[in-house]
Amino acid sequence: MTVTTPEGPANPGETVTAPPAPDSYYPVHVEGDLDPSLGRGLWIVKWILLIPHYIVLGLLWVAFWVTTVLAFFAILITGRFPRSLFDFNVGVLRWSWRVAFYGYHALGTDRYPPFTLAERPDYPARFWVDYPERLSRGLVLVKWWLLAIPHFVVVAFLMGSYDGNTIGDDQVPFVGLGLIGFLVLVAAVVLLFQGHYPRRLFDLVAGLDRWTFRVAGYVSLMTDRYPPFALDQGGRDPAPTPAGGAVAAHARARWSVGRTIPLVVGSVLVMTSLVIALAGLALAVFDVSEEDDDGFLMTKHEPLRSNSFAIASESLRLHLDGEAARLPEVVTGDVRLNADSVTGRPIFIGIGPTAHVDRYLSGVGHDTLVGLDDEDDEAKYRVTTGGPPPTAPTGERFWDVQDAGVEDVQITWTPKDGDWTVVVMNADGTPVVDTRIAAGAEFPIVAASVVALLVTAGVAFLLGIVLIAVSIWMVSRELSRHHERGRHHEERSTS
Repeated sequence: MTVTTPEGPANPGETVTAPPAPDSYYPVHVEGDLDPSLGRGLWIVKWILLIPHYIVLGLLWVAFWVTTVLAFFAILITGRFPRSLFDFNVGVLRWSWRVAFYGYHALGTDRYPPFTLAERPDYPARFWVDYPERLSRGLVLVKWWLLAIPHFVVVAFLMGSYDGNTIGDDQVPFVGLGLIGFLVLVAAVVLLFQGHYPRRLFDLVAGLDRWTFRVAGYVSLMTDRYPPFALDQGGRDPAPTPAGGAVAAHARARWSVGRTIPLVVGSVLVMTSLVIALAGLALAVFDVSEEDDDGFLMTKHEPLRSNSFAIASESLRLHLDGEAARLPEVVTGDVRLNADSVTGRPIFIGIGPTAHVDRYLSGVGHDTLVGLDDEDDEAKYRVTTGGPPPTAPTGERFWDVQDAGVEDVQITWTPKDGDWTVVVMNADGTPVVDTRIAAGAEFPIVAASVVALLVTAGVAFLLGIVLIAVSIWMVSRELSRHHERGRHHEERSTS
């Protein structure tokens, strides 16, 4: 078994190996040395100091999940975790452990964590994982979720949770510290007032942190060894430290900034493309499910009833000049109204210029629809008293569109520049208008938006895959060169 040690080989021909580990040694190794000279109150502001790390780690974890998915398929097909991806994921967990050790998962040191994926021998928090030569193709299907469920329960207890409690009409956030957070809080209070970190408390916190990182290594596919239900307390890992002390040699980081940035950017693009694609698909499904047979998005039928002679809408003002004249065609297309008579008498629906409608309804008793009541969805009207209309609405010629009947009364109207009013009446002009009406429109922009979203998602996904592939190729090439140099060195030493 090859071991990814904190030090790594310093020179092409140098190899650093760990002694054979007993079965009791878990391949995910977590260490931390308690700083004997911790400041009393620095922990109060560490959350501010760590903001840059939180930002970078947020991006690195996006890439971590992408590389883990890639590793999943690689293991499923080949039974191997690609070394370049393995080293990157170890680096992300190592960075996370250093931040956790400095911050509120341990408060074990006041030395600011370095911004690097590589191991820093002189930093008090260390993390490495034994590289597995082979992994089970079948186990990779279940170990990251099904088999890990018991450990997820334990980790949830250790890490705490975030929830929202409802108080009245307000959603109040609630954060559970978890056992680790509670113990670290106790240590922080003792540190503030007594100036020291209780050693036994630190050993317990370090053991609990080791448990969580072992589970993280297992569910991220780095080992087939099931995490032990054992609390290995203390800052030092139970496994023997790799040859040469804690860190004997310092390897050149293969995941340099120049190689990590394309991977992170590519991963963000891939994840973003998936979100955009889901939005496009959701919009497409909504568009199809809500459309009628002619492609109009329709509301449900709402009852409209008035004891007067007519129900009119408020004036619809459409002032479309120049480029704006094309807006309705792009955004809404045609507008449609469907209505059914409740009483069985023929009803009339028409849309006409507001000035003509006002003259027609002048002195006529009618109600103007001003909205729907928020509580019971009942229509609200502004009442205008008066007598009957001079003529039946079907006899007027100013209507831009009109229709009359008992069932499936329908008008389809293309929005035009000007002021317009919708009128619903009995076809013979008699009082008591009782109908159920639905409104809808075409939305060409929805289909265009779906296409734009899917195209954007496809471009972002392809670009992200290219960037990820380039970064992995650069690291893999470096690994190949390193192994080749080591082989040549061994051949010269033998000869």
